[in-house]
Amino acid sequence: MNCMGRLLLDGAQRRDWLRLISSENVGPITFRQLINRFGSAADALSALPDLARRGGLSRPIRLYPAADAERDMERIAALGAKLVAYGEEDYPALLREIDSAPPLLCLKGQTSLLALPCVAIVGARNASALGRKFARQLAAELAQAGFLVVSGLARGIDTAAHEASLSVATAAVLAGGLDIVYPPENADLHGSIAERGVLIAECMPRTVPTADHFPRRNRLISGMSYGTLVVEAAVRSGSLITARLAAEQGREVFAVPGSPLDPRAGGTNKLLREGATLITSATDVIEALAPAIGRPVRVKEELMREDEGSASPSEEIGSGEEHQRILQLLGPAPVEVDDLIRESGLKTSLVVAILLELELAGLVVRQRRNHVSLA
Repeated sequence: MNCMGRLLLDGAQRRDWLRLISSENVGPITFRQLINRFGSAADALSALPDLARRGGLSRPIRLYPAADAERDMERIAALGAKLVAYGEEDYPALLREIDSAPPLLCLKGQTSLLALPCVAIVGARNASALGRKFARQLAAELAQAGFLVVSGLARGIDTAAHEASLSVATAAVLAGGLDIVYPPENADLHGSIAERGVLIAECMPRTVPTADHFPRRNRLISGMSYGTLVVEAAVRSGSLITARLAAEQGREVFAVPGSPLDPRAGGTNKLLREGATLITSATDVIEALAPAIGRPVRVKEELMREDEGSASPSEEIGSGEEHQRILQLLGPAPVEVDDLIRESGLKTSLVVAILLELELAGLVVRQRRNHVSLA
C-alpha cells in the first residue's frame, strides 16, 4: 500500500519481502532487480525456481519458508522493535542512495532520530585514553549541533562516541540481531541506546555475528552518514574498511592525525595521505558537511511500489550458448557489467537477465560498484 507518497507494506507483503531477501543467493541488489522485474516479492518468489534452473542450478533453490519469516516478525515485535522496508518513513533516507541498501531493517528505540543528518565516528577497539577523550568531545559537540552520531557499539572509540552522544542523539548499527549484545561488556550501553537512542540491525533476531557480518554492518554505518570520522585505527582494521566504503559511496572521510610512533595512528595517518580531510574539532566536520546536507537525497533506483500493479516480467531469456558466453568472459577478478555487455555483444537487457539467473544459481557473485565475478 501507499501512504502520502511513501511505500507502506501490509503484513503479507512484509513477510514476502523478508522471505525473498532471506532466500538462497538473493542479496540487496538482486532483490531490487527482482522486485523491479516482477512487481512484487510474492511474484518474484514464484519465479525464483525457474530463474535459478535456467542459470544452471541443478537442484531446487532454497526459498525461505513463510513460517520462519512469520516467526522472525513475531520475535521483532516481542522485542518492541519494528521491521522497516526501504522507502518507508523510518528508513534512513541517505542509506537509500547506496547500491547495496538492505530492503529491510530492524529498528528499536527512538526512530524519529533517523530523520537527523548522520555522521559516523569509528576507531580502534584498543583506543588510547586521549583518543577516547577526543572521540567523546567530538560526539558530544556533533550531537549538540544537530547530528545523529552513528557507530558500531564496538569497544574503544565506538563506545566513547555512543556514551557521549547518548543524551542527545546516537544510533548503534549492529552486526548481529537486535537481541544479541556484542561485546558483552556493552550490555548496559546496548540497553540504554535501545531506550534513548536507536538500534539498527540488518540481521534477524537471534543472529550471532560472525566475521563476515562486520564488513556488511560497516557499509550501513558509512551508507547512512554524510561523513565518516576515524579517530584512531591501525593500518589493517575494520575502521579503515568503513572509511573505504564511505569513499566508494561518495561520502566525506575525516581522520584525526596521530603520532607516527603509535600503531593506532597508522591507519588515520594513511587516510590523510590518501586525501581524507584532517580534523581537529567538531567545527571542521560541521563546516565540511554543510554543503552536502543542504542537497536533496538522490535515490539511485527506486523499488517498484507493490500497490502500483504488477510489472511486466522481462521476456529476455538467454540460450545456453549465451549463458556460456557470459561465463567465459568472467573470472575470479571483478569486471564491470558495462564491460561485460560490450565484450559479449549481447543486448543490455539480456546480459542483465542472464547475470540475475547465474547469480541465483550461485555461479556469479555481485561485487561493489556494479562489478561481478565468478563465485
